[in-house]
Amino acid sequence: MKEMKIVILILVLMLFVAGCMMSKGNVMEPKPQTTCPVMGGKINEGVYADYTGKRVYFCCGGCINKFQKDPAKYVKKLEAEGVTLEDASNAVNKSGSQGTNERSDKSRTSGGCGGGCSGCAH
Repeated sequence: MKEMKIVILILVLMLFVAGCMMSKGNVMEPKPQTTCPVMGGKINEGVYADYTGKRVYFCCGGCINKFQKDPAKYVKKLEAEGVTLEDASNAVNKSGSQGTNERSDKSRTSGGCGGGCSGCAH
């Protein structure tokens, strides 16, 4: 009887340890945004829009206009890719200037795309 209790205790401990190890494997590390959700090019951190408290970066100002027509679509796309968007209230304005208020969203463009993105009107 005593041996049976020890075997059951060992099995319970093994299940507990296995469960802990499996849960660590499911934790996703935050993935920063590196590509424009509209055109797929490299982001320019001076070109962004704040939407529902999150900062979304773009390759050029033309992409902000497309984003503002259906922002939820593009945010959903980024989240599906595992991207963790920055909290707009904590985001550092890397261009050193303030965004402008458009509707309830904020957006900022500086420097343009420099011809590095495809499909915009540079």
